[in-house]
Amino acid sequence: MENYIEQKVALAVQYFKSGYNCSQSVFMAFANDFGVDTAFASRIAASFGGGIGRMREVCGTVCGMAMCASFIAPADDPSDKAARTANYALVQEFAEKFRAENGDIICRRLLGLPDDTCPCPEPSTRNTEFYKKRPCVEYVAYATRLVAEKIAENDLAIQAK
Repeated sequence: MENYIEQKVALAVQYFKSGYNCSQSVFMAFANDFGVDTAFASRIAASFGGGIGRMREVCGTVCGMAMCASFIAPADDPSDKAARTANYALVQEFAEKFRAENGDIICRRLLGLPDDTCPCPEPSTRNTEFYKKRPCVEYVAYATRLVAEKIAENDLAIQAK
């Protein structure tokens, strides 16, 4: 399973370095595991990059992990309180581990931006300088690792759910 984990991390980093946002990169790395087309996964996760629509709120990688949690611990029946509880618990577990490792789950704080940073909808230009000054690739790798470890830990057959 270690190979599985490293493959998922490498795939997510590759997606990020090829221009996908942080949330897309995490979620797309697992799309095939979840029976989701990668183009469709990209579309679903697109709005969550940059701290949700580049508002610098909850980090897109954390949002990507939450999307993955929907497949690991599905809660698609609104009357199934136990499933919803398990899903929320997994989302909170992912967020807590991310916060413990990185100090926060809020994008602007992770990037060292002031709390009064005004949202700008225009994405940053992706170039060598962007990747040098932004820690985002490390956050993508860490979030992807958390999800892959959870899948490996439980030896989950996600598509069967």
